[in-house]
Amino acid sequence: MNQQYRITLIDCRQSWLSWVCGLFLLVLSASCLNAERPSISKNDWPWWRGHLQDGVAVGDQQPPMQWSQTENVRWRLPIEGRGHGSPTVFGDQVLIATANLAKQEQSVVSIDRETGVLNWQTVIHAGGFANRSRSKLNSKASLASSSIATDGEKLFVNFMNDNALWTTALDLKGEVVWQKRISDYVLHQGYGASPAIFGSLVIVTADNKSGGVVAGLDRDTGKVMWRRDRPSKPNYASPVILKAAGRDQLILSGCDLVTSLDPLTGEQLWEIEGATTECVTSAVTDGDHVFTSGGYPTNHVSAVKADGSGKIVWQNKSRVYVPSMLQRDGYLYATLDAGIAACFRCSDGNEMWKSRLGGTFSSSPVMVGDLIYAANEEGQAFVFKASPDAFQKVAENKLGDSVFATPAICGGRIYIRVAHIEDDVRQEYVYCLGE
Repeated sequence: MNQQYRITLIDCRQSWLSWVCGLFLLVLSASCLNAERPSISKNDWPWWRGHLQDGVAVGDQQPPMQWSQTENVRWRLPIEGRGHGSPTVFGDQVLIATANLAKQEQSVVSIDRETGVLNWQTVIHAGGFANRSRSKLNSKASLASSSIATDGEKLFVNFMNDNALWTTALDLKGEVVWQKRISDYVLHQGYGASPAIFGSLVIVTADNKSGGVVAGLDRDTGKVMWRRDRPSKPNYASPVILKAAGRDQLILSGCDLVTSLDPLTGEQLWEIEGATTECVTSAVTDGDHVFTSGGYPTNHVSAVKADGSGKIVWQNKSRVYVPSMLQRDGYLYATLDAGIAACFRCSDGNEMWKSRLGGTFSSSPVMVGDLIYAANEEGQAFVFKASPDAFQKVAENKLGDSVFATPAICGGRIYIRVAHIEDDVRQEYVYCLGE
């Protein structure tokens, strides 16, 4: 054998062996890292609107379609105070934010997921409610309307307090890790934007009349990694990261704009005048378009191209102001505030059908497979098909006297925040519904 060829062959074998060993060590390191870091599974509901921030429950699950105050109730727990944030479900915990006006406390509450027993309650802010008396808080709003987000190690929550917007990080046992003052906040109607998690960041918004801001904070320390000013206008929509036009985009709607940013750097990708001033809903996408809706000063649903071309593909005047929309197989589903379910075709906005449900809606619908679960403010809940052919109601249920929070649906169970009027007093409960 040629000596040079033999040496080359030995070198190749050694290189191959080194590559295999390196790959083994890399996999081993990743396995060890994953063993140390709790993972978020399909059986969790880790932040506002679920895994993809689109209101769609993941996995093959069959939550109950029938329930009442006694039927299919696994447990319920009374909660002090009031809040409209959606439950967050991770591991063995159900987590919510609440505000007690009598005590002037804003807290995070942890409930055992299986038994419904209170694990812990951590007061985040004590006092600082004076701004409520000086400004306008909408009668339907609360001082705990944000949903908690978790990365599997920490919990992140937004509260408006003492004329400012604050983001706080806690560990899974309820101990405060860090707290960051994001900006001044002039109260107008309320605050309800939930934090979003992307990469090493937690992303928060504070749109308000004093001058808004969107910021990406380091999840471990709270350090501001990037920050962008927003218009000085009231707005309430949560930041969402959507996969659209082939890339991850941080979408902000409202302030008369639809804005797309790089979620890692805050760099603007595109921005157009495609929304109303005040939005509450979270944007959704079909991969090609971004769909937004608002209700002040005009009612407005719009579809804009997600590629940065600036094209508004279609728009209509449906009032989808508070409940966020859903997208499935090229069709957009909505519960209008006035108690009407609707289906629009994503490509051109063609109305496929509308059907009256009844009541007024603030809670957003959640989709499980081809079923949509939607509850009105009076606690009347509807289950109907996500089908463009026609409105098809599957079930109707009644629980409680007041529902403003969007349910979390995971692991085959429904976690919902409900208020009962007991002896003329409003009492909130968290329910776990499951067969």
